[in-house]
Amino acid sequence: MKAAKIILLFVIPFICFGQPVNFKDYFNDQTMRIDYFHIGDATTEIVTIDFIYQYGTWAGSTKNLIDNFNNGAYYHKIYDLATGKLIYSKGFDSYFKEYQTTDEASKGIKRTFQESAIIPYPKNKIKFVLEKRDRRNILNEVFSTEIDPADLYIIKNPVKDKSVQVVKSHISGNPHNKVDVVIIGDGYAASEYKKFDKDVKRFTKVLLNQEPYKTHKDKFNIYGIFKASEDSGIDESGANIYKNTVLNTTYYAMGSERYILTEDNKSLRNIASHVPYDAIFIMINGSRYGGGGLYNTYCTFVADNQFCDYLFLHEFGHSFAGLADEYYTSETAYNDMYPEGIEPVEPNITRLYEKDNLKWKSVVTTGIEIPTPWEKEDYDKADYAWQKIRREMNKNIAELKRNREPERKIAEAQTEYDTKDKARSEEVDKYLKASKFIGMVGAFEGAGYNAKGMYRSMLDCIMFTKGAKPFCKVCEEHISKVIMHYAE
Repeated sequence: MKAAKIILLFVIPFICFGQPVNFKDYFNDQTMRIDYFHIGDATTEIVTIDFIYQYGTWAGSTKNLIDNFNNGAYYHKIYDLATGKLIYSKGFDSYFKEYQTTDEASKGIKRTFQESAIIPYPKNKIKFVLEKRDRRNILNEVFSTEIDPADLYIIKNPVKDKSVQVVKSHISGNPHNKVDVVIIGDGYAASEYKKFDKDVKRFTKVLLNQEPYKTHKDKFNIYGIFKASEDSGIDESGANIYKNTVLNTTYYAMGSERYILTEDNKSLRNIASHVPYDAIFIMINGSRYGGGGLYNTYCTFVADNQFCDYLFLHEFGHSFAGLADEYYTSETAYNDMYPEGIEPVEPNITRLYEKDNLKWKSVVTTGIEIPTPWEKEDYDKADYAWQKIRREMNKNIAELKRNREPERKIAEAQTEYDTKDKARSEEVDKYLKASKFIGMVGAFEGAGYNAKGMYRSMLDCIMFTKGAKPFCKVCEEHISKVIMHYAE
């Protein structure tokens, strides 16, 4: 009998894995937030629970509780403790995972990052599991713990911050069958509320006028949240500029002058929790080019740059749909983000190891050659040259700021950069539009930070180059699937 019991414990999770989950059987219509610390370097990681919270209405779907997109470096998985049944899961990317690819992490320097799992509030005891992909993209457990929803130490205070103001920018209905988006401002001073309100409504229009969001605009609820920062603008550490803001966002994340992230996850989640949300934008009050996106975590974008609409859509492509960057000529802070020999999990790039079984074969243009021989050599020559110029100009601007040069001199340097950046973007658009392959779906070499051996589906896309343009067919199709995951 003892042996039989042991076998049963191992069999139950696999028997129950594929069965549908009835929300009311396992969850209450509230939210549980599990905050934890993720600690480590390139080869080690430790996870410890911080606090667990109960609040608000559950924002997500009550039908699609299992994430079958197979995307993201990590997965949160929730099992019913009594039966071993998987009752909720969600893939995501994290700041910690990106840190693991850096030179600093490879030297054994450990750092601590805050993360959260947002799940529907369970009725009974659960097993909370964090899984991570290995070098072969196979998910393995790195942490697990049991959670009793009746635990006295779960924080159940209602979310109240009298300094927070909520803007209902676009409301379509019940959060359970809508994509609930929150746009949180950072670097907006108390005197800048009107600007924040105007910015939220402006970017709501940008999102809902872009396909495929336009087609599905009735499936979105969009909120803005304002909490005044002490200072206007955000940190630019590379220029020795530091601001006191509510979310502590900063340029130079991971050492990249244009990468904007925050490590203050707790403040972010506390502010976001004033509304039901599935996805978070952090809107930066500033004009210098920058942004960032972490899948199913959050994205950032600047509100006043000449490419702000593009940044808004591009970064949301990362954070909402798990789309990969398709560009490859500019420097990044990552090392070995996509190991050779392994097919990426993102839907819009491929190593093309199975030429006859292309990820997006259902939309490939009839008769097109795979891989597709586009005009890459000339593009690369021109764009690598521009990237070198761009880096030097940005270094010069940062140095002017560090040296506290006159504002006029800094503004002139920034204007010169913006003018050249715009001109280069227009050159790229003109060059790509002249190609015989424009509008076709194939396999175009150059994607995912790799000039060789990585492919994208179309010549151009919001995930490839800057400017006003559509998503490629593959990205658009995948975004629609993600929308319906929340909206069914």
